[in-house]
Amino acid sequence: MPEEKDKSSLLAVIGDEDTVTGFLLAGVGNVDLRRKSNFLIVNEKTTVKQIEDAFKDFTNREGIAIVMISQYVANMIRNQINRYTRPIPAVLEIPSKEHPYDPNQDSILSRVKGMFGGDVTGAGT
Repeated sequence: MPEEKDKSSLLAVIGDEDTVTGFLLAGVGNVDLRRKSNFLIVNEKTTVKQIEDAFKDFTNREGIAIVMISQYVANMIRNQINRYTRPIPAVLEIPSKEHPYDPNQDSILSRVKGMFGGDVTGAGT
């Protein structure tokens, strides 16, 4: 069995300051040699273009396995989220302190519901 190179996968985070800070405190933060980070803190000064650019960067950057994005931020770039169909990196919508999670807005969950006939909770079994 040939040895595989040690390829670590990163988690990228796009969200409000509290959400991103929590993930950074958990140890997911990374800044590479080109000073590119794997996170974007969204606040009232952050433009939709900056969010779109970060999403494009994270979903196209080698080494990122999962992009976690606060759902209210994902709603700002919903068209781009809905067009994204690659399995890796996976895009997961998460709640934030000020904005609870709404499963009806989650595009990934909607795709899963479509694949499984609308019941992904297991309640119908």
